[in-house]
Amino acid sequence: MAAATKTFFTPVPSPGAETLIPPTLKSPNLHYIPHSSAKRLPSLTIRASAAAVPSPSDGASHPKSPEQFRVEILSESLPYIQRFRGKTIVVKYGGAAMKDPKLKASVVSDLVLLSCVGLRPILVHGGGPEINRWLKQLNIEPLFHEGLRVTDAETMEIVSMVLIGKVNKDLVNLMNKAGGTAVGLSGMDGRLLTARPNPNSAQLGFVGDVDRVDPTMLYPLINNGHIPVIASVAADEAGQSYNINADTVAGELAASLGAEKLILLTDVAGILEDRDDPNSLVKETDIEGVKKLIAEKKVAGGMIPKVNCCLRAIEQGVRTASIIDGRVQHSLLHEIMSEEGLGTMITA
Repeated sequence: MAAATKTFFTPVPSPGAETLIPPTLKSPNLHYIPHSSAKRLPSLTIRASAAAVPSPSDGASHPKSPEQFRVEILSESLPYIQRFRGKTIVVKYGGAAMKDPKLKASVVSDLVLLSCVGLRPILVHGGGPEINRWLKQLNIEPLFHEGLRVTDAETMEIVSMVLIGKVNKDLVNLMNKAGGTAVGLSGMDGRLLTARPNPNSAQLGFVGDVDRVDPTMLYPLINNGHIPVIASVAADEAGQSYNINADTVAGELAASLGAEKLILLTDVAGILEDRDDPNSLVKETDIEGVKKLIAEKKVAGGMIPKVNCCLRAIEQGVRTASIIDGRVQHSLLHEIMSEEGLGTMITA
């Protein structure tokens, strides 16, 4: 006798988005067929054989519908929403998450969602790849010294134009389209950041450090549900512009705001106990544990400034700092809305 079938309907995600099928509906006996006949709402038809969907007479429960699955997810999110509601979260955005359109959309939607449920996210960004692209278009060869961009006067002008005028406004536009209310800023706006020259300014040019933070202008924005999007460019007391590392800016802002959490999106899984073993991820550690890892040379290279940024923020009052894998879609939600997180969390 032919197997009976049962049909479930669930909205089809927008183009490019990942189709999420509830675990309870993942089975060799289930077939996922695009539903093209629905005129008012695009949907996905899920047909299940009788073997996969027990009848009421079997005394077994039916698989959860997509709607039930969504309700359960929202219900399980409640403790995390309550824990972080009203708290400030500073996120440094860069790496693969800035270059890949799907990852960029993921970060934007995560930030808008967090804002909608009552958190106060602040996004800090750089934009190295975009700066390099524009420099090459202008026939200027990008130069680096010990991993930092050499920034002469001409390059500094381009850095300002790209970070403040393009990257920043593109992110603001994406967030607003996603339903958020984002405001684009740089360190120069409202004297949010005051810069000073980097100690190696003779070799690096107009590369700076954060001398002072005045977050006064941010409070009315975050208190009214806006999402500040901050480019890592600032000026010194004389008005000279400087290019500042975005990790540094995020850490100093988090400290000055007394943020609940600092999150650095990176192109690595987090801190590894063994750099050659991706399965040796350190899920959680404290200040002393991190210092021990540095002393043992287990933290090295480009991870050192990120870890030092986290340590400085925590020592100034930030409750936790996390280094997470920005190559994973919705890594921000995973870090905030789950116990296990998605990287390395450093605590006081």
